[in-house]
Amino acid sequence: MASRASNFCIDAHDPWSQTVWWSKVLDDFVLPEDDDQGPGDEECGLVGPDDRYLLFLKVPEPKTVKNRMHICLRPTDRSRDEEIDRVLGLGATLVDDLRKGDKGWAVLADPEGNEFCVLTPYRPQGA
Repeated sequence: MASRASNFCIDAHDPWSQTVWWSKVLDDFVLPEDDDQGPGDEECGLVGPDDRYLLFLKVPEPKTVKNRMHICLRPTDRSRDEEIDRVLGLGATLVDDLRKGDKGWAVLADPEGNEFCVLTPYRPQGA
């Protein structure tokens, strides 16, 4: 038998602010219905598909080097470039633009500097 991912943890200076920000970016990870987390908490997060969690854990030190693991996003209802513009409007920063026409991706950073990528749109087979 193999393991299955339960949650994904991201170090954060302010877990609550990161949780709120990412809840605006993602549509498949949301604030839990029985949400009793808030400002000042050591751990905050979002619940996703199959009760998997995206957790933000308070750490004292700031991010100083490139992430060893990162999130890749695929827009579901807009183009890659429209999604990049939307997320930049939410406060992300552009780290590296690797777009080449309708191919490639962009590397962005969330408000605390954690890198993530925006790829080409998700298109289910047969759609």
